[in-house]
Amino acid sequence: MKKTYGYARVSTREQHLDRQIKALMDCGIDEREIITDKATGVTLERAGYQALKNTILREGDTLVIKSLDRLSRSKEHIMQELRYFKERHIIVRVIDLPTTMIQLPEGQEWVFDMINNILIEVLASIAEQERLTTRQRQAEGIAAAKERGAHLGRPGTAYPADWDGVYTRWRSGELTAVAAMRELGLKRSTFYKLVRRYEEGQR
Repeated sequence: MKKTYGYARVSTREQHLDRQIKALMDCGIDEREIITDKATGVTLERAGYQALKNTILREGDTLVIKSLDRLSRSKEHIMQELRYFKERHIIVRVIDLPTTMIQLPEGQEWVFDMINNILIEVLASIAEQERLTTRQRQAEGIAAAKERGAHLGRPGTAYPADWDGVYTRWRSGELTAVAAMRELGLKRSTFYKLVRRYEEGQR
């Protein structure tokens, strides 16, 4: 027997599920058939959602959610989940997307497949555009930093306040390397790294 379930999610324990649950019940879903989570949408590893996917939903069932971001905050994850449900012949209805809420006669489920495919394609396009935009901004940021002469990566170790004097005494033979390290309070590896940088003119 085909069944209809609802899923509601908020990100924190302080937030309330009431509005989502009411919206789902207004669609005719029994409150006992509404699975909930109070957990971030960044990950799919949520107790209620995983139980819904792996234990509760069966082929031919319907899942109703208030909005797509109740599945996940990630467009990649949403696409992944829509494909998962499509492959298992589970219909996903989204209250905020009226097209998915249309009631169709028996035998016309192919319409939902078409709607699902369109959703996946649109999400894929948006996700790809966001990736390209992110890469472009990163490239522009690196180029701008290079123009300014900014140092990219981890900042180098700063020279101790009395570096010049100790370095000169060490190079002249007045101090041993060990004595110089002791005066500067540096480890051997840090001392020689600063020496290399200093001698290469990277002050």
